[in-house]
Amino acid sequence: HFDVAFGEADGEMHKNGADEVEFLLSANRGEPLKPLSRVASGGELSRIMLAIKTVCAGSDGTPTLIFDEVDTGISGRTAVKVGERMSLVAKEKQVLSVTHLPQIAAFADCHLLVEKHIEGDRTVTQLRPLTESERRTELARIMGAEAGSSGESALAYAGELIASAEAFKQRTN
Repeated sequence: HFDVAFGEADGEMHKNGADEVEFLLSANRGEPLKPLSRVASGGELSRIMLAIKTVCAGSDGTPTLIFDEVDTGISGRTAVKVGERMSLVAKEKQVLSVTHLPQIAAFADCHLLVEKHIEGDRTVTQLRPLTESERRTELARIMGAEAGSSGESALAYAGELIASAEAFKQRTN
């Protein structure tokens, strides 16, 4: 359950107005509403921001949204729903997402891989776009397929996830 509480800050006008606004959340049935800032995890905050941005996608001026591990604490069908919402927002905005779930990564229009390696005594981080084949392999890898193994079932499922995500994007165009 989610609610918004409005009140007067201190009766004086400030650069952000004279009102105090607090978001309240009850993540579990039967629990009282509490300030979002005190009860929401980082992943929950990201998902709430995703929900708000989904509603406001066409009306706010922010050109790029970044979601860092919006997948924290979710899996399966819930992850697919988050991927769908991000895909909808991406119709209006550029969306960058750091994710470890194939259900979310499957919705990417462009999949970038972050790689770290050692050069001399330094750690170097590189970002590179994946081809369609590499994308399927990467989704299979984050599902647990061993690097270098055939992982045929994981590759097949990765292909299904991508096909399902593409079908969703086509239906919602």
